[in-house]
Amino acid sequence: QLQLVESGGGLVQPGGSLRLSCAASGRTSSIYAMGWFRQAPGKEREFVAAISWSNSNTYYADSVKGRSTISRDNAQNTVYLQMNSLKPEDTAVYYCAANPSDNVYYTQYDYWGQGTQVTVSS
Repeated sequence: QLQLVESGGGLVQPGGSLRLSCAASGRTSSIYAMGWFRQAPGKEREFVAAISWSNSNTYYADSVKGRSTISRDNAQNTVYLQMNSLKPEDTAVYYCAANPSDNVYYTQYDYWGQGTQVTVSS
């Protein structure tokens, strides 16, 4: 089993920045690709970004490309999502997830965190 805990969400003004963190515990010796997803009120959950364990290959949704950077610290079992130039439409609950394929394009994620709220508003 793998446990994931997100942190770093909050209220930020449009144009501001936030860095989300996802700490993994439990079966961290296995190799996982890690992803960030988000879900806004009344909308379906959507993919944001992913990073592989083995070579830090990354993949981004078009909606955040150029404004966000996903990174990981394998020694600390932590994944980060740096978000810049935030817009009101970025408001959502952000979830961290892990998939055992180590493939950033793989869509089946087996482990999920509880989420952290990001609100972009003036």
